Amino acid sequence: MFDNVLNQSAADLLSSDIKSAKLPGAILFSGPESSGKLTTALETARVLSCRGKVPGAWNCTCPSCLRHKAMVSPNVLVAGPGDCTLEISAARNTLLFQNAQNSSHLEAARYLYIRAVRKLTVRFSPVLWEGEDKLAKFTPLIQAIDENLELLSPGRTLPDGDELEKILDEIDKNCEKLESSFLYDSLPVSQIRNFSVWAHLTSNTGKKVLIIENVDRMADSSRNALLKILEEPPENTMFILTTAKRGAVLPTILSRVRTYNFFERTVEQQRNVVTRVFHYVPFAGDAPVESVNGFLQTYLPVKPELVKEYAASFFKMLSEGHVPDTVSVCAGCLRFEPRVLLKIFLQEIVECQKPLSKTAAGAECSARIMAAVRKAYNDVSVYNQNPEAALEVLARSVLQVNHLSGGVIQEIFA
Repeated sequence: MFDNVLNQSAADLLSSDIKSAKLPGAILFSGPESSGKLTTALETARVLSCRGKVPGAWNCTCPSCLRHKAMVSPNVLVAGPGDCTLEISAARNTLLFQNAQNSSHLEAARYLYIRAVRKLTVRFSPVLWEGEDKLAKFTPLIQAIDENLELLSPGRTLPDGDELEKILDEIDKNCEKLESSFLYDSLPVSQIRNFSVWAHLTSNTGKKVLIIENVDRMADSSRNALLKILEEPPENTMFILTTAKRGAVLPTILSRVRTYNFFERTVEQQRNVVTRVFHYVPFAGDAPVESVNGFLQTYLPVKPELVKEYAASFFKMLSEGHVPDTVSVCAGCLRFEPRVLLKIFLQEIVECQKPLSKTAAGAECSARIMAAVRKAYNDVSVYNQNPEAALEVLARSVLQVNHLSGGVIQEIFA
């Protein structure tokens, strides 16, 4: 049970609670990014529905477990924002390498890739999107992805090298479009109402499980709708929420869930995760893996270091009272696709402005800059604003803050 959850004590606590029938109907997985929260949530759903002789065994081949491992169980819904394309790229590389080597890890690599893709596509279930105009627009993408995944199904002979790469290229292209064009950065209230209806429908095939990722990134209307469901939870439905910022979750929601804490793994443990999950073997001269996030970011189309350089230059121009060239910034960062590039850029802006907090006047400026940074991210990720326009607004906001404070930013960074 929970054999695929590495170096997290939460797995032991969950196993104990399940075996003793003490698992509540609503739980929260709280911990840093890439600490295994979604993997654990999916495994919890599998264990709760297992019909094998040894309940929850990782190698169980009961029909329910096979559906869960392939992430095609009708009893699981995954909602909420998530960055999936980097994991898909890493899993793709693993599959191609293991296939070329005809490795004993090939079947594991096949499952890894299929699950990585479905961690994205499962968020586009018609159950969640019923009544939305976007449903008709992204359905052809989902169908194309599913058709190609069928060619990679366990039990089938994989296509030869060139054909396999062609199939993976097509899947990757459609996944990138799906995530960048259609996935909400904040769970809309309409989806909460839709899964509420689903949760109240009777199931004859086991316990239903609803997984909501990044529950802290919800608007007030969505939070209130979720709270109402948690106050009167439907029978035979399990709610699993995840967050990297427990302090941003409504206290009233926290009071209705049991929290399982996930911790930042040590560098050695994170290397172990990358090696065991992605079967990663560094080439001579490769930098050593320091974190799971760092490993996944090596699959970005622009190196994180370069994005940070653009951000530092952007902020330096502002601190000197000049207007940055946002067109060049966006071009150099490939218009921040995937969106994780924008996160890296704005996080570096946050790091650059930290010296402001050393004085009272500077601390006030820092608070306003932080608000402008959050607005820039929301404008792009939630309201689909052009990244160049969002950075222009951010630049004007910082320059205005500097002007209203009598030039404090220029003084501190002079």
